[in-house]
Amino acid sequence: MSNVKSQKTFGIHAAKAILKNHDVTIHRVVMARSDDRTQSIRELCKRRELSVQSVSRETLTQELGHDDHQGVMVEHELSKALAPKDLLSHLKSHPEPWLVLVLDGVQDPHNLGACLRSADAAGVHAVIAPSDRSASLTPVVRKVAAGAADSTPFFQVTNLVRTLEQLKQAGIWVFGATDAADAPLYQQDFTGSVALVMGAEGAGIRRLTRDACDGLFSIPMAGTVSSLNVSVATGVTVFEVVRQRLQK
Repeated sequence: MSNVKSQKTFGIHAAKAILKNHDVTIHRVVMARSDDRTQSIRELCKRRELSVQSVSRETLTQELGHDDHQGVMVEHELSKALAPKDLLSHLKSHPEPWLVLVLDGVQDPHNLGACLRSADAAGVHAVIAPSDRSASLTPVVRKVAAGAADSTPFFQVTNLVRTLEQLKQAGIWVFGATDAADAPLYQQDFTGSVALVMGAEGAGIRRLTRDACDGLFSIPMAGTVSSLNVSVATGVTVFEVVRQRLQK
């Protein structure tokens, strides 16, 4: 079945995450392999009473336009970010301290997928991104995120600065990452509820976003490179929060 409002998710982990989400309507499951790695996908389809369409790898490659699919594709209803109005109620449904990741203009889908994967591993309660000039939940993002795109609540907002102000009013401290900050990451106190703002590739966080932060920090660099990829910097930062909270 084809649907103009459908999305094609590919890759073993991403496909499994979609099939485990019973809130998502599945249109088609297409497989070009049958082995131990895909057996769990067939079992999920059986539980949901979904038929599996078997095709050759070449046929699947032709449909998707690339061969980075691992022999699995799920066509499902179009994935959307969560509604911004539900952000605070979502956070309040979890015990404090909260951990929020804010991505200011991350446009590369591979970086967004990697950030979502780190966020999921670190127990981030919500990921926020502006609705303009930012990557959304595309099939590439899902593939790179390896299932985290469905397990990590993702919100896209029209006014990022206003959203940061709402977070601060809710008692969340907002910290921004920038190379220009004098305070190192490891000297910040992240044991309370915090929102971490990470900037776009190359440009960093925007001036208005930076001005809305309660504090700024930098990641100490010992080598010759001046900065880290945003997904790497995100991983370093969120797990520093985890380290501090476990130590406390």
